[in-house]
Amino acid sequence: MRKHLLPLLLTTALAANAALAQTPDASMIQLGSDIPAKWKAPEEAYNYVRREVMIPMRDGVKLHTVIMVPNGARELPMLLERTPYDADGFAQKGPLGLRDAVRSANREWVDDGYILVYQDIRGKYGSEGKYVMTRPPIGPLNSTKTDDTTDAWDTIDWLVKNVKEGNQRVGMIGSSYDGWTVTMALRDPHPALKVAAPESPMVDGWMGDDWFHYGAFRQVNLDYFSGQTSKTGKGSNVPRPGADDYQTFLDAGTAGNWAKQHGFDQLGFWNRLAAHPSYDAFWQLQAVDKMMTAKPSNVPTMWLQGLWDQEDMYGAITAWEALKAKGKAGNNHLVMGPWYHSQINRAAERLGPLKWNGDTAADFRRDVLIPFFNTYLKDRKPAEPLAPVMIFNAANKQWDKFADWPGTTQLTPLYLQADSGLAFQVAPAGEDSYVSDPAKPVPFLAPPVSFADHDRWTTWLLQDQRAVATRTDVLSYKTPVLTAPVTLQGAPMADIFAKTTGTDGDFVVKLIDVFPPFVAEQPEMGGYQLAISQDIFRGRYRQSFEHPTAIPAGVVQEYKFRLPTVNYVFKPGHRIMVQIQSSQFPLYDRNPQTFVPNIFFAKPEDFQKATISVQRGAAGASSVLLPVVPASTALK
Repeated sequence: MRKHLLPLLLTTALAANAALAQTPDASMIQLGSDIPAKWKAPEEAYNYVRREVMIPMRDGVKLHTVIMVPNGARELPMLLERTPYDADGFAQKGPLGLRDAVRSANREWVDDGYILVYQDIRGKYGSEGKYVMTRPPIGPLNSTKTDDTTDAWDTIDWLVKNVKEGNQRVGMIGSSYDGWTVTMALRDPHPALKVAAPESPMVDGWMGDDWFHYGAFRQVNLDYFSGQTSKTGKGSNVPRPGADDYQTFLDAGTAGNWAKQHGFDQLGFWNRLAAHPSYDAFWQLQAVDKMMTAKPSNVPTMWLQGLWDQEDMYGAITAWEALKAKGKAGNNHLVMGPWYHSQINRAAERLGPLKWNGDTAADFRRDVLIPFFNTYLKDRKPAEPLAPVMIFNAANKQWDKFADWPGTTQLTPLYLQADSGLAFQVAPAGEDSYVSDPAKPVPFLAPPVSFADHDRWTTWLLQDQRAVATRTDVLSYKTPVLTAPVTLQGAPMADIFAKTTGTDGDFVVKLIDVFPPFVAEQPEMGGYQLAISQDIFRGRYRQSFEHPTAIPAGVVQEYKFRLPTVNYVFKPGHRIMVQIQSSQFPLYDRNPQTFVPNIFFAKPEDFQKATISVQRGAAGASSVLLPVVPASTALK
């Protein structure tokens, strides 16, 4: 063959082969979608099975539920958490190990052998239905035939019938809103609900939990309303014009103005809340402590909260005290730890400036909480029975156990004295005055303030009060240096006699431990002013929470209100301090100090300076009533 013909023949052959290659066979053609109707990932590498189910409720609405079952599970109990915060986020889809798929607080439960169940509540994330913030129970405020009590009942009923790896026993747990869902389940518990732990539950949003404290509105919740109720999933915080929330909310004037500027008239819960600033039927019919005592549960329950819970330090102890008063102390336990809000579910080696001996939350979950659940879910009795009450003593850095709480109801007045003193004797008559100016409210944190700053928000209750002690609108009283310990066990009471030139006003009272000038073990604590208990009271409610009245200008009135519970020792070398002021901004909305029907909608001209005169002496013996005990009554 001639050499010049070879390239031609090669080209012809390649063209023929190319033509054959362009003819597709059946394996190349996909007639349907490349996405299969139902994808099933190989599960051999996983040590658990993740199931997503839609559990039907009695009205046909289906709730998205994630069930995490360990491989080889047989006769295991189920731990149920019902949440408005995205059940999928509690149990990730990617990790091969169950410990890695769940949040850190659930790892001890995995280690102990539990089936973990997370459910989106009605109307949130993957669940059907309509969402209502802390949906009221069936009744005057809820005309439907379902609530979070029936939804919990129906969920547990489905779980015990359909999760074959279970042992027909369920425990419920959850913090904050999720703690509220636990309390609602306890109103009419399913027979399979054997044990429960509401952690920092929302119990009464007006008296002392999230929304108000004794009538003073907590403006930090405005972002929560937007994030929670503007969409089925997670909404966003309201954009800010600057970095300082102190100035942002001061410029807005009122919480009502701020809400209107940002479209809150579209949000149903805000509209209901803003229309009911007083403790009327809207709030009374939602008070969980009252609901629970109407029909107390027999389910063994551990009520948990943090001693410095910046959001819900009212609910757990209030519910426990109400049940105790109804004779139900036997199946209800109280635990108060050295934690901020929901820190029971996080690392807790320290809290703000305070350092503990180890991780108080992880140790508690492993040594106390899980054994408590195992008692009723696994018939595994703990080595030591759970004490009726466990409250951490921050001064001694130890857990104290009590047969009852408080051990005494005796309250000892610590009276305000002249020259900024404090003593257990009534002072001679006198008064101390300050000018409260709504244009310059006392900050709850040193500005600039950002509600989004997690570290400052979670520890604001422990911040050094020297930041405000020298302000002219803050009264500070302190004892001489203590020569003997003063032990408190119970809830202090503020009992303030004062007159004002205004017709309304707020009173903030703080009980403070003043550290010595030098602390060898922790030098940065030298002179530190640590608030161990504080709260705010709106003056218009001094006579009735339901029916506010104007304060008569220039007439002494009594303002008596409970402060958060303490288990604390003021040590020798320390001082006891009491601070009194009329604002904590922007956490709490400003009182205009002129009586108006609804402070949310006060006008600029309503905001007026007022001179507050706090009384001393027998006729007006202002004091803080302390639950002093001669020595610790803790169980040894």
